[in-house]
Amino acid sequence: MLSCEPEDAPDEVEYVEIDFEKGIPVGLNGEKMDAVSLLEKLNELGSKNGIGTIDIIENRLVGMKSRGVYETPGGTILYAAHADLERLILDRDTMQYKNIVSQKFSQLLYDGLWFTPLREAISAFVDKTQEQVTGTVKMKLYKGNALPVASKSDYALYSEEFATFSADEVYNQHDAEGFINLFSLPLKIRAIQKEQLEGGSKYSHVLEKKILKGGDFKE
Repeated sequence: MLSCEPEDAPDEVEYVEIDFEKGIPVGLNGEKMDAVSLLEKLNELGSKNGIGTIDIIENRLVGMKSRGVYETPGGTILYAAHADLERLILDRDTMQYKNIVSQKFSQLLYDGLWFTPLREAISAFVDKTQEQVTGTVKMKLYKGNALPVASKSDYALYSEEFATFSADEVYNQHDAEGFINLFSLPLKIRAIQKEQLEGGSKYSHVLEKKILKGGDFKE
């Protein structure tokens, strides 16, 4: 086995900083490294700290289920670090859609369908999402766990200045009232429709106006 058992790993926490450029890992603890050397070093660190061993049940392409035990200490650390940097940089909709297509992408690879138009199209999408995924992630390695504890990037969308809910001019909580009313309008209309269909002619216009918070509905 590459990795030791987590309970046999050192009792001391180990930290490592990984640099990314356009989604690609390019440095470790401030030292520029090629991909192979970087992965070999992370394999060494991950193995020492009991990271990256999984025991899973898989669904094979031919239809049967199989059990596999895999070890990827360096890959586990890289995956967690890269995901943390994406959370800092990518907007919500892009992240959500990338999570969706990642399932299909992994299935294509698992099934050996690399040289397909769909794989090429998904890769083009992923390449676009990675254009600004540049920065550094600090990872905490300890007894089987690889946890991101800090990340930084010039492209970060997070800003403490704008994310505050304190008394300032950046965010006025009253601004949310109109947004909430508009955002929930389809559900309000559905509730009114449901009440009309179930209640028939006895439907209360008082309730209707109450649901719409003052909406001007005529008899």
